Amino acid sequence: MTLTRLLTGAALALGLATTAVAQDKTKVGFIYVGPIGDGGWTYEHNQGRLAIEEHFGDKVETVYQESVPEGADAERAITQMALQGADLIFTTSFGYMDPTVNVAKKFPDVKFEHATGYKTADNVSTYSARFYEGRAVQGHIAGKMTESNIIGYIASFPIPEVIRGINSAYIHAKKVNPDVEFKIIWAYTWFDPAKEADAATALIEQGADVILQHTDSTAPQAAAEKAGNVITFGQASDMAEYKPTPRVSSIIDNWKPYYIERTQAVMDGTWETKQTWDGIGPGMVEIGEITDAVPADVKEEALAMKEAMANGEYHPFTGPLKKQDGSDWLAEGETADDGTLLGMNFFVEGLQGEIPQ
Repeated sequence: MTLTRLLTGAALALGLATTAVAQDKTKVGFIYVGPIGDGGWTYEHNQGRLAIEEHFGDKVETVYQESVPEGADAERAITQMALQGADLIFTTSFGYMDPTVNVAKKFPDVKFEHATGYKTADNVSTYSARFYEGRAVQGHIAGKMTESNIIGYIASFPIPEVIRGINSAYIHAKKVNPDVEFKIIWAYTWFDPAKEADAATALIEQGADVILQHTDSTAPQAAAEKAGNVITFGQASDMAEYKPTPRVSSIIDNWKPYYIERTQAVMDGTWETKQTWDGIGPGMVEIGEITDAVPADVKEEALAMKEAMANGEYHPFTGPLKKQDGSDWLAEGETADDGTLLGMNFFVEGLQGEIPQ
């Protein structure tokens, strides 16, 4: 055998080995509803993606597409990611539910994980966090700190996740301040800084001195800072650039452990369909630093509630509770079941206004 043929054979073998190594990489994709710099929801999902890279090193390749509208655009983006060889795809917004299920049917060998949805398949799992636990803490602080007794709430879409959050915050604000009133503006967006700023400003003009939000940008924080004497809470991410005020605490979504665990399962061949709904106890929901702008006794009470939820001693939806129409819902000491919470389509007694259909 000539030296040339030997070298050619060695080069070919090396090339095949390199290809095999490349193929051994697990490719993990992410579809984001907002930009990775939104400072909130998408930012934290992207932190989870970066955690996968840090944890697995050259065993993984991650790809992402940001600012993907919910609906047909999402289906195209998810399809494209599957065609590009992704082994596992995380779709990170409620409106991606049907597009995810539709694409999953066409790619049975790809694993899909959908955030905040409820539809599963052999290759589709769902995951979400019990954000309402964090809302309970926020409601307690808000009810104690409001001087106008008007709390503004910027709601995104009238889906169970958002309705749960409004109810939880209201229940806990009302417990400590019977005079409290919630004013709700439906923004019909997850991320639109201009819309969110307008909503915050409108609520402040209506007398709100506390703003809660279920939208993803820091625009409401900036509007509150400009107005002065208004407190806010970080949503999905810490939004720490606005502390100690107006941002006095936050709900932080910690997706990192889940993303690492599910990537590992794909690598190990042990991935199975499941529905995950974790809260403060397992660490998927974190409460950001409560600043010194909050009175010490209020901070202590809020942290005690957080601890009670973490160890299972307290459930934010504990009776007696009635629905908005005055009908009975939960008896004294009774707690809401997950099925009701996951499909929540009603306000609790005392909240004003109707849920848009």
